[in-house]
Amino acid sequence: MYRPKDIVHQWVDAFNAGDADAIAVLYHENAVNHQVANEAVVGAAAIREMFCNEFAAAPMVCIVEHIFEDGQWAILEWRDPSGLRGCGFFQVVNEKILFQRGYWDKLSFLKQHGLPIE
Repeated sequence: MYRPKDIVHQWVDAFNAGDADAIAVLYHENAVNHQVANEAVVGAAAIREMFCNEFAAAPMVCIVEHIFEDGQWAILEWRDPSGLRGCGFFQVVNEKILFQRGYWDKLSFLKQHGLPIE
């Protein structure tokens, strides 16, 4: 049986591999991924599509600073090689991510990658 912390480690591995398919299988069919800088994305298929688009837009790397666990929740504190930092909260139910919320500086990310600022 996998703990929430284990699922987040799998999520980080899939993220760093740029593998949207491997990420999508970690989510419940009706999961919600809400990166607070964006609108919430609902459903594993839509989450997969979101990651496909993000991986195509810019190279991304998640370097784990800390992973904490409390009951159904795992909290990931991360950084990337350019110094961007953030954290993610993952609710894991029956070994699948049911809810995820992430906090990070979208403006700095867009500037670092030369992407259009909304």
